Amino acid sequence: MREIHEIDQLRDFLACGTDLSDRVIQGLDLGEVSFDFSKVKLAGAVFLGCHYPSLAAQERLREAGALIFPRLPRLPYNPYRPRLYTRDELMDGWSEKEDLSLDRRIYDHFVDHGRHRPNVLEALAQRLHDHAIDDALHDLLAGEVEPGGEKKVVAVMGGHGTARTDPYYHKVAHAAYELTKRGFFLASGGGPGIMEATNLGAWMAAYTQGDLEHALAILSSSPVYTSDGFQAKAAEVVRLYPEGASSVAIPTWFYGHEPSNQFSSYVAKYFSNGLREDGLLAIASHGVIYAPGSAGTTQEIFMDAAQNHYVTFDAISPMVFLGADRYGEQTGLFATLKRLAAGKEYAEYLSLHDDVSSVVETIMQQPPKVIQS
Repeated sequence: MREIHEIDQLRDFLACGTDLSDRVIQGLDLGEVSFDFSKVKLAGAVFLGCHYPSLAAQERLREAGALIFPRLPRLPYNPYRPRLYTRDELMDGWSEKEDLSLDRRIYDHFVDHGRHRPNVLEALAQRLHDHAIDDALHDLLAGEVEPGGEKKVVAVMGGHGTARTDPYYHKVAHAAYELTKRGFFLASGGGPGIMEATNLGAWMAAYTQGDLEHALAILSSSPVYTSDGFQAKAAEVVRLYPEGASSVAIPTWFYGHEPSNQFSSYVAKYFSNGLREDGLLAIASHGVIYAPGSAGTTQEIFMDAAQNHYVTFDAISPMVFLGADRYGEQTGLFATLKRLAAGKEYAEYLSLHDDVSSVVETIMQQPPKVIQS
């Protein structure tokens, strides 16, 4: 079923047709558009969380065969939202003195209503919300949100606690910068550390290398997310360089104590961390770069390896490790993966590096390989 997300879309559609039977109308204020219900085919149409001019209007839709999913009350988020979040939307209400942002209000609601065991209505609202985020993310990556066609997605994984002064933070920022310049679309887990470095590098691809170095210098004075002024320094960079290149951050309120980073144009924020982690790996059709991280990064490595091993999405793509010491002698993870991949086609898509140029070159030279099932 095709979706209508914007009121102008609905107006245009009704101006040239009268059949809504195969449409989903999502999150619109129907008081902004007038049409004669008796002249429109509505059997099978689905209305998700719309606002109606009257109860009588809702009843006419039902009588005509439409399915109505009602708005859910007393929520700080819209379970039927038709698009991804933006940085400005989530940060609305934040100041250096007090965090009254939408992001914080949703997190507080999430905690207050049973972070691990929400009641039935709250659980339903969260699942509807995460489905809406899935749908909006698909629209973005399919090229339906901004020009340029389908996105060539590269994801970057690594430690959330990596300081802005760490060499690997800088390496990831430069790798993301170079890959964005070359037409790739960067995705991160949306938090601080390596995740922030990813979205920062992509954002600064609209500017010069010197500008990127300037941004890194500004951020270095507040190095970790528990440092005073951490968010303020990010906001300073955005004020200085307001027209960044686009990327996507995919964070979760499950780790709500970690601030979402401010350098992504699009934010696909989930309640379910499981959906978020699996989905982030699934969309990375052109590869995943692994900077040093801890247990969470290790988990993501083996989730990605399983997707390649079993060709879950009908293709294999590069697993690029940035950090020879970390993934070599310190943990033995790279050698373990090479043994696991023996005899499988994705064995050739595993590589270990220490420098930015070889990481970028590997992504460039190893496009995803479709495997016929």
